[in-house]
Amino acid sequence: MNRRAAGIGLGVVVLAADQASKYAVLHQLGLTDGHFLVLLPVLNFVLVWNHGVTFGMFNGLGGLGIVLLAAVALTVVSALGVWLWNTERLVTTLAIGAIAGGAIGNVSDRLRYGAVVDFIQAHIGAYSWYVFNVGDAAIVCGVGVLMAESLLRGNATGDRKAP
Repeated sequence: MNRRAAGIGLGVVVLAADQASKYAVLHQLGLTDGHFLVLLPVLNFVLVWNHGVTFGMFNGLGGLGIVLLAAVALTVVSALGVWLWNTERLVTTLAIGAIAGGAIGNVSDRLRYGAVVDFIQAHIGAYSWYVFNVGDAAIVCGVGVLMAESLLRGNATGDRKAP
């Protein structure tokens, strides 16, 4: 399998997992705002509608915000597609695919519901991190891989060849 197909394939898998998990939370688990399902002593499912972007920033933009945030996200996904197509390293294409799949899942939510469906809550005792979703996790992991690859390779793009 070539690297482009692998990156696109991972993006499709992330998108499918993201949308399937959100469907389950919305339609099969019976979660409503404020109710939660304890999975582990450190992990809950709780339905949260994120009307902003990362960590709820820009939450008060209303209907215009939905369109603007979706347009920005689709522009970023398009740029990621160009990067994925032109990269030479498999690990880079996989990371980009994961980021794009997660971003498309969140854009889909924003256009369909007017907000992103978040539901994974990791916590230790009373200390809780932000509630997130499968797409968010894929985005963070993809960015982490790109950063690690860049640091380990010693350059910013991970694809430049020495002259």
